[in-house]
Amino acid sequence: MYSTSPNRVPFARRGLATAIVCAAASPLALAQAAENSSVDRQEPIEEVVVVSRYITNDRLDTATGLGLTLYETPQSVSVVTAQRIADQDLDSLTDVVNNAAGVSARAQDSTRHTYSSRGFAINNYQVDGIPIYWQPGGNAGETQSDMSLYERVEIVRGATGLLTGAGNPSASINLVRKHADSKEFTGSLDVSAGRWNTYTTTADISTPLNASGSVRGRFVSHFQDGESFRDLAEENKTVFYGVIDADLTEQTLLRVGASRQENEPSASTWGGLPTWHADGSRTDWDRSKTLAADWTSWSSTVEHYYLDLVHDFGDWQAKFSVNNNINASDQKLLYLYGTPDRETGLGMGASPRNAATERDQTSVSFQLSGAYTLLGRDHELTLGVVDHKDDSFATSHARSEIAAVGDFNKWDGSYPQPTWGENNVDIDQTTEQFGVYAATRLSVTDAFKVILGGRVADWEQSGLYYGTPQEFGDEEVFIPYAGAVYAIDDQHSVYASYAEIFQPQNLQDRYGNFLDPITGKSKELGLKSLFFDGALQTTVSVFDILQDDLGQPDGNFPVPGIDNSQAYYAAEGAGSQGYELEVVGELMPGWDLSFSYTNFDAEDANGEAVNTSQPSELLKFFTTYRFSGELDGLTLAGGINWQGRNYTDTTNPVTGQPERLQQDAYSLVSLMARYQFTEQLSGQLNVHNLLDEEYYSQIGFYNQLEFGEPRNFTASLNYRF
Repeated sequence: MYSTSPNRVPFARRGLATAIVCAAASPLALAQAAENSSVDRQEPIEEVVVVSRYITNDRLDTATGLGLTLYETPQSVSVVTAQRIADQDLDSLTDVVNNAAGVSARAQDSTRHTYSSRGFAINNYQVDGIPIYWQPGGNAGETQSDMSLYERVEIVRGATGLLTGAGNPSASINLVRKHADSKEFTGSLDVSAGRWNTYTTTADISTPLNASGSVRGRFVSHFQDGESFRDLAEENKTVFYGVIDADLTEQTLLRVGASRQENEPSASTWGGLPTWHADGSRTDWDRSKTLAADWTSWSSTVEHYYLDLVHDFGDWQAKFSVNNNINASDQKLLYLYGTPDRETGLGMGASPRNAATERDQTSVSFQLSGAYTLLGRDHELTLGVVDHKDDSFATSHARSEIAAVGDFNKWDGSYPQPTWGENNVDIDQTTEQFGVYAATRLSVTDAFKVILGGRVADWEQSGLYYGTPQEFGDEEVFIPYAGAVYAIDDQHSVYASYAEIFQPQNLQDRYGNFLDPITGKSKELGLKSLFFDGALQTTVSVFDILQDDLGQPDGNFPVPGIDNSQAYYAAEGAGSQGYELEVVGELMPGWDLSFSYTNFDAEDANGEAVNTSQPSELLKFFTTYRFSGELDGLTLAGGINWQGRNYTDTTNPVTGQPERLQQDAYSLVSLMARYQFTEQLSGQLNVHNLLDEEYYSQIGFYNQLEFGEPRNFTASLNYRF
């Protein structure tokens, strides 16, 4: 049942949802009874010893919350480890997405990126399993998250509503923080220099804070200063992170941490370069061409504060978490648009902007996980409660008379900054989400495991949006999850899963009722295999995704009581079908690789291709080899990222004829060499886009284009102690 009344009491049925968790906890009583019976408990699953530096055997909560290994999870899950981040010199979250299996990134300008997977946009990510939501249009540093803060990145593809609640059936990207887990003083110092006068330094220190090491600290700092391949542009970034882990008892851990990232760019662009000349012909700009002014900047700060309290009961573990993150931006920008004359450069218009945004998100969660015995067999259960609040605030200044652009062919960024006037409130909204979830893994036989779960979710948004009051949402949305894994033998298992996710929509039908939320449904079949005692892992999967109940205009019917309105009805939305292959791990001692291939077709209900601005074919390969013998200490690596074509169908504004803006398939080649001078000191050289491929990182966003980065190199020194 969906509640659509805008005047309802928010989250009135939380008591019912919490009662579901209490009911789900009943296996605890069964587990206690089993401990007192004569039923033999099964032996615990033997842990696979993994030696590759590109995979992890840690138990992950990202997909189901049950703490399963990659091999045990009935979905496509990829992990970008700390070693891969270092080997490929992955600086930001966007760098990781560009190199991870099954996901892609698209630039909108010098600051913003959008992410996509399996034909659908990714509009949230997670930090230590806590969802964080954002809107790409008001980007405040989300896609620039610096990797110096994180140990690894986990990516689950498909619908992930069990743990993330609202979103699209695309993927869940979980950033796993670095933690203070060392009882000895240890650390590292990295310094690097790269093209365009880019310099960085990173310090990562772990230390015990008392004699026994029961209280530990970890502190990370990162500084970057440099220019860009774009004219005028510069980038300054500062990152600080600190966390304290305290063993309150042998069973209880308290973790408190905070981080802050400041992005201070200059000559930021807003939008892309013009695609057509005034005669209707295509433009051909240098990659360094900018449309920024020397005063433009899209600066942002990202702050995280968190507390985790974890208690181990033996077979059960409880975790209480409080997370707060604040993303804020200050925007002084210039949007240029039009079709410049090929010879004179005239014909461009300008729209300056002075704005600020702040998104303050707080999540409070509790999770209980453990094992219980039922019908003579051991099973696992997890259940949790999440309360999430998001306060978003955006303002913008009025502006004085706008100056003429002049000859865009000779653009040098000297466009005058307007006189800014009154500051107006554009957005002042609060979004609340409350969710109760539970999942259990049933051990039907030693070889056959079944996962059943679900989430009951409430979602409500209220406040002011560009002068219009809004209040809408959904209550008691049930999000099911089901999965099964069958072990063929010790090396191979087949799996199947069904998952959902929902996305509220602020649309009303011809009777004045709000539409039900868009539902994303994901089905997946696959084969997972282990080789060389688990050092090499492979996944082959096929998937079918449907986004249903998408609001569509309902003829000329208005919404009752609202002048000049448009009514909508719920229709079948877009679907995506495809397959993926991933191979990751160690082929032989010293030889690691990561390989993935993704292919899908995404269409709407009428059979028309959708989301074509993102590639539907992706191939990503990276491999490293560590030499021994006379070349001991030398590591060489190389990679290729290939993607198929992407395009946007539009209309030539000059001729009025249909036209396709297309980026053909292309490959980006990378190389890495590292030499270990001593046990503590190493040097590394990375070259990105080795062949200096010229390509568009996006084409068609507002009928504009953005160039990808030319050949780049970074030389670094690392000292570990």
